[in-house]
Amino acid sequence: MRKKLLIFLTSYSLLALLLTGCRSSGQTVSASTAPTPAAPAVSAAPAPTPIAVGGQRDDAFTATMGDGEVPFCPVPEAPGIEVYGNDIVSIDVSNVSEGYFMLRYSGSSPKVKMQISGPNGANKCTFDITSAEYEAFPLTSGDGTYTIGVYENISGSNYSTAYSVSLSVQITNVYGPFLYPSQYVNYTKDTEAVAVAAEICKDVESELDRLSIIYNYVIENIEYDHEKAQLASSGQLGAYVSDIDKCLSEGKGICLDYAAIMTCMLRSQRIPARLEVGYVQDVYHAWISTYIYDVGWVNGVVQFDGITWSLMDPTFAATVSSKELKNFIGDGSNYVVRYVY
Repeated sequence: MRKKLLIFLTSYSLLALLLTGCRSSGQTVSASTAPTPAAPAVSAAPAPTPIAVGGQRDDAFTATMGDGEVPFCPVPEAPGIEVYGNDIVSIDVSNVSEGYFMLRYSGSSPKVKMQISGPNGANKCTFDITSAEYEAFPLTSGDGTYTIGVYENISGSNYSTAYSVSLSVQITNVYGPFLYPSQYVNYTKDTEAVAVAAEICKDVESELDRLSIIYNYVIENIEYDHEKAQLASSGQLGAYVSDIDKCLSEGKGICLDYAAIMTCMLRSQRIPARLEVGYVQDVYHAWISTYIYDVGWVNGVVQFDGITWSLMDPTFAATVSSKELKNFIGDGSNYVVRYVY
């Protein structure tokens, strides 16, 4: 029987401390935390018109809905069909129709940030670039013009523009941004969490049952790491990105680890999942929204209050009116989404 899933805020005093680690690699640019670009190192390239590459909705998403044993792990690629950049920055936009782009920095600056903003400035986030290899980043704000900037640290909190470009994007695989791995939720077909999800969801046909099973597994096998949370809050972890398998093996983690593990498992089971961070009234908060087949996007399916994860009732979401559902999970005005991954 499908289980009902709902979350409540249970602790306000510890929330700021425990969620500090969530802000390290995807924070909105502000006067105190954002790169402060000096004179651009290069001129921005003309705004390109990306071509469609494999943009159709993946048939595996619907054709194998009932086979939870076979993981779904699409691989982000940088085929080089359409690339923008210079001698130190490469932005491969060949697959923007799938809902992501690939970025590589090969310069010498030890501190590099990438900022992306969606149409009309939507979901403006800053990421730390720490790898010399291509990394995938999702385009979470739908169709429109995205601006991508790469910045090198020159001193203190001052950064110079290494490269900047505006892209006209049309996403044909609307689930792609929430099914592909990315920097924030990084995994492959060999990730242990993917294998675990396949095992515990074996022979489970219902998406709602898979969601419930994955939730129960995570809360029963992962403990909150208060020591790591203290390190994150003091900035000692730097640009923290979750190591999914390490946290799964150790059986503990902070909010980003919980979120990454759960989102990885859901996506590998063909359940599109949006990791959302923002505010519920005055409380900094994280929740996950998922796409349920034949129901659509159900907002706030999984939420994290800094202490525990809880779930709302998916059966309720599948059977009641949209008005009742909205009342059940709360007035939308209470939820202010700042970042979507």
